[in-house]
Amino acid sequence: MATKPAYSIADQISLLKQRGMHFRNMVTAPHLLENISYYRLKGYWWDMQDDYTLHTLKPNTYFEDIVDRYNFDRHFRLILFDAIERIEIALRTKMIYHLSMSYGGLWYLDSSLFENTTIILPDGTVKTIHQNTLGELKKEFSRSQEIFIKDHCRRYPNQDADAWKTLEVASMGTLSKLYKNLKHQLPEKASIAKEMGLNLHSELSSWLEAITYVRNIIAHHSRMWSRNMVKKPIEHLNNSPGQWFVNPLMEVQAKKPFLIISSMVYLCNHIAPNHHIKIKILDLFNTNPTIPIYKLGFLNNWQNEPLWR
Repeated sequence: MATKPAYSIADQISLLKQRGMHFRNMVTAPHLLENISYYRLKGYWWDMQDDYTLHTLKPNTYFEDIVDRYNFDRHFRLILFDAIERIEIALRTKMIYHLSMSYGGLWYLDSSLFENTTIILPDGTVKTIHQNTLGELKKEFSRSQEIFIKDHCRRYPNQDADAWKTLEVASMGTLSKLYKNLKHQLPEKASIAKEMGLNLHSELSSWLEAITYVRNIIAHHSRMWSRNMVKKPIEHLNNSPGQWFVNPLMEVQAKKPFLIISSMVYLCNHIAPNHHIKIKILDLFNTNPTIPIYKLGFLNNWQNEPLWR
């Protein structure tokens, strides 16, 4: 496949003009494109195309409005990352505490606590999910530069560390997999879900998987704006103790970030009752009234649902 020629900043602006982009301020446009790449911004004008083959834009599409979308999304992601941090730390703390109190500090090594479901790796190797997750956990431990990890390795060479050390440096993805793979009948698995505000561990597993997906998007500074979510958390909760949805969601609300973001707010309501995540989101919406938030799935009287009131 032939490689397209690289475009200078001036050529990028010229191309945008040819496709129907308007500029209110031609002085600032080059500077913006020097610091935010053309293809990063493209995700914010993609839905404003009139022709997806010729890439021509709808009338009255302004470059500065695209930049406003970009900046809105950046601030939005920072708020969501605050929520994810609270959820990740709470999950880590509860897993360490409940399981260590019941089964000792090395519980994460005990295969009898985990389902024996197997997976086939890309190289054809067959492992249990526990074995594979344990391998990821040990890699994260070995890569850690935390002082307490280095101290453990110096004082106890080739000895496994207790969960309160090991899980403290585990990624949210690994924590999520570890929790999901715990045997379903373990009372500690249910206790963790209840403390997070859910009655079923399967609901929490579903939510954690979806939130981990969003965490990875945000960690790579990728776009949340108008994105279809690959992971969809469980929407219908079993007699939820907290405020959730009264009305069923539209398909687009479940497909866009709205449902996952709602699950984050719900969890934060239980693990950090005085959090300001929802207030910050609503303030961001109010200070950006021209941003079409329905692109994120915020539509259909969403603000009247108990969770968002």
